[in-house]
Amino acid sequence: MNMAPTVLREGQFRLFFFSREEARIHVHVSHPEGEAKFWLTPEVYLATSTGLNQKQLREAQAVIETHLGEIKNAWHRHFGT
Repeated sequence: MNMAPTVLREGQFRLFFFSREEARIHVHVSHPEGEAKFWLTPEVYLATSTGLNQKQLREAQAVIETHLGEIKNAWHRHFGT
C-alpha cells in the first residue's frame, strides 16, 4: 500500500493521505511553498501549516471544500472505514 497516496491534484496543490497516521479524517496538502493539514469533520478547518500564506491556505481550503465528497470517499476506500 502506498504510504502517501495522492487523492487529487489541482493547480499547484497535491492532496494526499499518510497511511497509518491518526484515525480522525483529514487530508494533507502539498504546495511548492509549503504544506498544510486540514481536518474534514465536523467541518473543513486548518490543523497545521508550514510555509503557506493566508491566500494559499484559503485556496487550499476551497479546493478541499469543492472536492470534499471525493476526498471523504477516497479516505474510506483507502482506510477501509
